[in-house]
Amino acid sequence: MLLSMGLMASLLERLPVSPAMFYLPVGYILGPAVSGLINVAPAQHAELLTTIAKMALLLSLFTVGLKLRMPFRDSIWRLPVRLGVLAMLVTIPLLALAGLFLFDLPLGAAILLGAILAPTDPVLASDVQIKDVSDRDRIRYSLTGEGGLNDGTAFPFVMLGLALLGVPSAAAYTNVYAILHVLWSIVAGLSGGWLLGWLLGRSVVGLRRRFGLALGMEEFLGIGLIALAYAATELIDGIGFLAVFAAGLAMRRIESTNSGQQSFRRPQPKSTVGKVLASDNAEVATHPVKASAYMTETVLDFNQQLENFAEFLMVILTGILLSHIGFSWSGALLGLLLFFVIRPLSVAIALTGANVTSLQRRLMAWFGIKGIGSVYYLMFALQYHWIAPVGYKASALAPRISSMVLTIVAMSIVMHGISSTPLMEMYQRRRRRQG
Repeated sequence: MLLSMGLMASLLERLPVSPAMFYLPVGYILGPAVSGLINVAPAQHAELLTTIAKMALLLSLFTVGLKLRMPFRDSIWRLPVRLGVLAMLVTIPLLALAGLFLFDLPLGAAILLGAILAPTDPVLASDVQIKDVSDRDRIRYSLTGEGGLNDGTAFPFVMLGLALLGVPSAAAYTNVYAILHVLWSIVAGLSGGWLLGWLLGRSVVGLRRRFGLALGMEEFLGIGLIALAYAATELIDGIGFLAVFAAGLAMRRIESTNSGQQSFRRPQPKSTVGKVLASDNAEVATHPVKASAYMTETVLDFNQQLENFAEFLMVILTGILLSHIGFSWSGALLGLLLFFVIRPLSVAIALTGANVTSLQRRLMAWFGIKGIGSVYYLMFALQYHWIAPVGYKASALAPRISSMVLTIVAMSIVMHGISSTPLMEMYQRRRRRQG
């Protein structure tokens, strides 16, 4: 599979398909529904699956932060904030209402289902996200920023759903101090991650410029910052996902402040044979203007490669899990409702008065891609013992929600994978015609 994707990558870019559309059926075939070569039960392996999904999600959130180069005073930032916060605050209640009245779920399970499905995916949405960090396209910038924000802001609602299902460790989200607890977790996550990202970035750039130290191993810096930002903010009850996203933003902010409009790509090789000489790399890495750019772009390049492997692993794993738990017709119905009614309505409300065209609004509404974030929160919730209210069986509730979520993720992989290339090409043609 890896060899096939390596050979077909350039061809896939021109076709209305995504790599995830190949990974998903492979995972399904490997699972118990077809070959039975791999059998991973979601509930029995929830802790391990949560860790794997968390690693993939953290890597992607940091990468998203590194892509967003526009200063915060730029008005374009209003769009991802609207989508990542306001649209999600509309999506969760609407999904919860659908769970309550259409699918006869208890309140806690309905809220949990809505919170699991509300985040858009920062991994599978790469086809509609920023390709060049200087890109100011409203659709790409908005969807990229949304994917970085809402995976973290969905966390309090997941905990609220778990609290209503009788999970003791989530009880703080239902008491009188719940709002203060949520506000602290958001502020601590964003500010803690930003501070750590800024401190590390400034320290490395300073050491390189002044003393020629801390050269190389940029990949280690990136992964180390992800781990530090997540762990440190979780220790003070902050949301670690927001911290990692903010750390990526901080590192990119240092670069954009230092290099301005200068070219921030590393130099091209002087020869078609071999790599850039180590002395050339060291010269750029210690340059007064280009040092932070070199560090940031090297980290971004490496993280994007890791992100490809994360997508490969997680989508195959999603196919295996779906093969184990089975397709859900209720999930299919909810997926259609989400993609064609709830998501467009939430985006329309969130973008009321925004400076976007009707085409941009419709495309933002359509590309509410579901993926690794939803798989993570599902596995996270399955680690706990749920207590169902009278009239419901807890033993049946978790498998039902699992099947619905995995079905919707699979639908998103197929539907958005087929449509992303032709729709974005159509959009780019219209942009060129309009000047």
